[in-house]
Amino acid sequence: MVRLTNFPVPLDTTEDALRALILKKLKCPPASLLSFSVVRRSVDARDKQDVHFVLSVDLALKNEEAFLKKCRFLSPVPAPAVLPLPRSRLPFRPLVVGAGPAGLFAALTLAQAGARPILVERGRPVERRTQDVAAMEREGILDPESNVQFGEGGAGTFSDGKLTCGIKSPYLRQVLETFVAHGAPPEILPDPKPHVGTDRLKAVVASLRREILSLGGEVFFETRMEELILREGRVAGAIVSCHGVRREILTEAVLLCVGHSARDTLHSLFSQGVAMVQKPFAMGVRIEHPRAMVDRSQYGRFAGHPALGAASYKLICHTPDGRGTYTFCMCPGGRVIAAASEPGGIVTNGMSLFARDEANSNSALLVGVQPEDFGSDHPLAGIALQRSLEQAAFRAAGETYRAPAQRVEDFLLGRETNAFGEVVPSYRPGVTPADLRAVLPPFIVENLRRGIRAMDAQLAGFAMPDAVLTGPETRSSSPVRLTRGEAGQADSVPGLYPVGEGAGYAGGIVSAAVDGIGAARKLLG
Repeated sequence: MVRLTNFPVPLDTTEDALRALILKKLKCPPASLLSFSVVRRSVDARDKQDVHFVLSVDLALKNEEAFLKKCRFLSPVPAPAVLPLPRSRLPFRPLVVGAGPAGLFAALTLAQAGARPILVERGRPVERRTQDVAAMEREGILDPESNVQFGEGGAGTFSDGKLTCGIKSPYLRQVLETFVAHGAPPEILPDPKPHVGTDRLKAVVASLRREILSLGGEVFFETRMEELILREGRVAGAIVSCHGVRREILTEAVLLCVGHSARDTLHSLFSQGVAMVQKPFAMGVRIEHPRAMVDRSQYGRFAGHPALGAASYKLICHTPDGRGTYTFCMCPGGRVIAAASEPGGIVTNGMSLFARDEANSNSALLVGVQPEDFGSDHPLAGIALQRSLEQAAFRAAGETYRAPAQRVEDFLLGRETNAFGEVVPSYRPGVTPADLRAVLPPFIVENLRRGIRAMDAQLAGFAMPDAVLTGPETRSSSPVRLTRGEAGQADSVPGLYPVGEGAGYAGGIVSAAVDGIGAARKLLG
């Protein structure tokens, strides 16, 4: 196989038309092209008068060596870099704590190796968890153990299922192919910005669980890890509880995949001497615009073309204090969702269904937060800062789970919002018009103002007066890192493997899944 890269084609290109374009590019007869497959497809919208796709295509050709010599734009398809998975020789069953992407892929990898892992998750199975999330949106009823943060699939299950990733890893393709094997649409494979959609991701997550079980693993829901069992400074197991009943699980390896919101777990581990350090993260708000406006700004006259779908964006603004303002977790044709996990606090996130066809598009609009902003040198001080904003938002919304929201024009002018205009806030169970200065620290407010004005020059309409800011977005990443060595084990406690977002080593579904695979492979040796 050889690869043809950077190959521009019109939006309406059919499979037959693509074959003809490839033959024209190669200047060869039809019989020379045995087969082809698109391995990457991105949108080039730099010229709004000529929006088109750019493809990478793998080709099976007769006499490929001759084509490689003749056509300098072709290259050999790189060989897979993933080593075969070794069979487990572990004399114990490893314990995986947390069933988010890191935990699911760690447990799946261990199960495929024959290690018969035990997976515990404090929340509920995705089917029941969906009902709990619906109760929060419909009635403002928060279940602290089953919500957008806690439960099977992790936070990503209810935040669009975006599979974008900024890291390089030999396991990236494996993660995407695993999702497809469990029901995700095959078109995520060539898409540089793949997404599954919250509606489809739920079924994928349940299918992953069923494979773990079929390979000899065990999965326990509503089961929270309370503390480690340590003997001579090493992991000897963990104490878990289910509905108040505590029991011991003995093992020599605990893969900690708890996500960035398991604050009580982190406090427990800190009290047991697990080494942690502060790390930078980001906080801010969600910003909503009409989907049609974003589509027009990105695609010009091609907006609404069925081959394109809802448009996305990724914006950044450098600010004088060096913190920077940027967009993150952009949800085209989606809505803002309630993502609290603690009583008395408000947290926002964003989500889209697979169709991405709702009226608004939203994104996190974040400002960098440094350890010197935490107000303390305690390793968990960043969590205290997050919580203070979440509780301030709860008060600003009248001590309900309605979220404080503000028109962009009002925010920029420093006045309270009394009513909304063209953009109807999508957050459920509803919003309270507010002044976000009562929620956010001054340095975040000032940087957001600078960022909105600067980003309007990058995306026409970004600062539209009726755009809506809903806040706060505090859980973009973890403010703490559990230090670990080359072998993947915690520096302070051998046998403990800190993994994924909660441990400070990932930032999204795919990077967390990759970290879970890597941790499992390190344990297997």
